[in-house]
Amino acid sequence: MKKRIDNQRNNRNRKFENSAILVTGGAGFVGSNLVKMILNSNKAVKITIVDNLLSSEKISIPVDERVEFVRGSIADDKILNQLTDNFDYVFHLATYHGNQNSIFNPLPDHKNNTLTTLKLYERIKNFKKLKKVIYSSAGCSVAKKTFGRAKATTENSPIEINQDSPYSISKIIGEFYSVYYFKQNNLPTVRARFQNVYGPGEILGAGKWRGTPATVWRNVAPTFVYKALKGLPLPLENQGRASRDFIYVDDVCGGLLACALKGKPGDVYNIAGGKETAIKKLAGLINELAGNKAGFEFLPKRPWDTSGRRFGSTNKAQKELGFRSHIDLEEGLIKTIEWTKSNLPIVEKIMAKHKEKLQK
Repeated sequence: MKKRIDNQRNNRNRKFENSAILVTGGAGFVGSNLVKMILNSNKAVKITIVDNLLSSEKISIPVDERVEFVRGSIADDKILNQLTDNFDYVFHLATYHGNQNSIFNPLPDHKNNTLTTLKLYERIKNFKKLKKVIYSSAGCSVAKKTFGRAKATTENSPIEINQDSPYSISKIIGEFYSVYYFKQNNLPTVRARFQNVYGPGEILGAGKWRGTPATVWRNVAPTFVYKALKGLPLPLENQGRASRDFIYVDDVCGGLLACALKGKPGDVYNIAGGKETAIKKLAGLINELAGNKAGFEFLPKRPWDTSGRRFGSTNKAQKELGFRSHIDLEEGLIKTIEWTKSNLPIVEKIMAKHKEKLQK
């Protein structure tokens, strides 16, 4: 069964042979994994990465003659003016990571989230060769704000005006621009709404200091994995009552490629696992897999976070893209723990860049 699934993935991914691809944010966690997936399945492909390394590291970029790395923001006019109408696909993954940093300082979030999307679309709106432009959005922007029983968020769920952070605001504004430029200029945008991505390659502390400890303690999964491997108690806000839809990074990359090949321009698809997992359950599983006896550290609820329980519907993506996730949570966490163990010296070296600021 697994071999058949792998063959299906490889056959799909090979369809990018002889393509020119632009990946903004291609040095980041998802972006670098996407680039590697495309390279592994296509001998004749040209990938251009644009990344300012604000929340990523150059070591994540594959050293490959098929890859060109341009260091800088996609909102930089000098870089935009270098883009010519020779790209078949654009994956727009550049972002300002993440909620807490955007709350601390909304202006960099606007500059590196909202403005990047607008300026990129304005530059490429008349490109003729483009087959698809894939925009990475966020499930948190449309999820119902509740700590009660969650229902699967669908692609047509209403968007609440009450957002938790500038990050979630900027992500949904990017969706607005994606629809606008499709209708106004026929730019073939497809919106991919991520749930909580985890897996190998997410480096704690990646990039520059962005004002808060969330620069280092990024998403919940890599934070828990690192602390479990170090024998530390895992921090649980609000008793760990919140829940998320965790999806392995390879599955997300497969979803992005499915959006590029089969996604309908102007439309949106959840890239989700479709299963709700409580944060306390996640912590317990990571402690078990890592052999951590330290247990939990209970902390107060984060005052800004009202998006307590959520997960995404997978129906539309399965029906229209033929996409579904294949790596279950336990298998994905085992792979993530193994990667973190193997790369612990690199991760800790990057975390150490922020040591003085964390101690203030």
